Amino acid sequence: MADIRPFMSIRPEKGKAAKIAALPYDVYNRKEATVEVEKNPESFLKIDRAETGYPLSVDMYDEKVYQRAHDLLWGMVEDGSFIRDQKKCYYIYELTMNGRTQTGITACASIDDYLNGVIKKHENTRAEKEADRIHHVDACNAQTGPIFLAYRSNPVINEIVEKVKAGEAEYDFTSENGIRHRVFEISDDDKIAAISQAFENMADIYIADGHHRAASAVKVGLKRREEHPGYDGTEEFNYFLSVLFPDDQLMIMDYNRVVKDLNGYSFQSFYKEIKKRFDVTEITDQEEKRPQEKGSFTMYMEGHWFLCKFREDDLAAVADDPVKSLDVSMLQDLLLHPVLGIGDPKTDGRIDFVGGIRGMDELVRRCEEDCSVAFAMYPTSITELFSVADAGKLMPPKSTWFEPKLRSGLFIHSLE
Repeated sequence: MADIRPFMSIRPEKGKAAKIAALPYDVYNRKEATVEVEKNPESFLKIDRAETGYPLSVDMYDEKVYQRAHDLLWGMVEDGSFIRDQKKCYYIYELTMNGRTQTGITACASIDDYLNGVIKKHENTRAEKEADRIHHVDACNAQTGPIFLAYRSNPVINEIVEKVKAGEAEYDFTSENGIRHRVFEISDDDKIAAISQAFENMADIYIADGHHRAASAVKVGLKRREEHPGYDGTEEFNYFLSVLFPDDQLMIMDYNRVVKDLNGYSFQSFYKEIKKRFDVTEITDQEEKRPQEKGSFTMYMEGHWFLCKFREDDLAAVADDPVKSLDVSMLQDLLLHPVLGIGDPKTDGRIDFVGGIRGMDELVRRCEEDCSVAFAMYPTSITELFSVADAGKLMPPKSTWFEPKLRSGLFIHSLE
């Protein structure tokens, strides 16, 4: 039973949403974030990455950076750039990319559901990456970046969403990367009750993207519980900001691999090794370079593209294991580790990862610039993600790339 509740959002004044809304903080490095804020001083990045207001000589984790984030956020509330809703509502957040639309419910999810496994993970988190967002949420006294959650599509929620979307949007703008963003408010008490009940009837909710943000929000909530031993569970710090999407609307893109060298192999000897392990055919210039089905990947090397298919015996050997049967796992176990010597892809500097949004040309460019071989993967499916999470297991690193990205700054959840 999932506890997904409405909340009183702090959100941009209607005319400023397009300028304020920003891509997530972790999409940029420090230099890139600074350039973005210089181009658009109203961007929410100036709060999410408050080090952009200081020279490089200032440590991005300095206490004054977090204090600046707090001051900027609440200063914008004070000057009217952000407004405070006076009623607890759900919000609809619709994103349209390349003609495909996905529509989520913006709400607050329970930290207890995260702790007891109703909200399921498929990735581990790293303490050093959590620490920054823990400090940011704690200092701001607010959650500024929503966690991307997924659930199995529900007819009650779908019907309400379509009815509300027939009305006027609170925000409707197209961001600089061509994504259309629309936001609607659900303030009707009957609709709120129906959505709450629909979520309460769900046994499982899944983190699609934002594992570090989720873990950080939960740890701040636990910290606040220690600071308020008389808490009763209804306080805002017991919940974290989320956007929840039905599974049948989500698109996972490929997450591809490039490797710096051939681990001592020549082109010819590596190709022979590949042919021992996979069914390999060269792809002509006219043929599609992306893999077209699960159980296959394409490889670029020395100016040539190859289609590689996993063999039936190898597929059958892992069919019952939701992790080992992932294409990214099979590539790691059958090729990257035993042949190219990539033991731990999380830490090995010889491998890099390229999101599918960058296209196949980026793989070619990397091989021409600083890598020897590239592997284009067939996308992991949302069904596979659910299966891994349901089994209580973890996906290999860089298994999923979700698009479009949720914008930060459209919804803020105050912990007060």
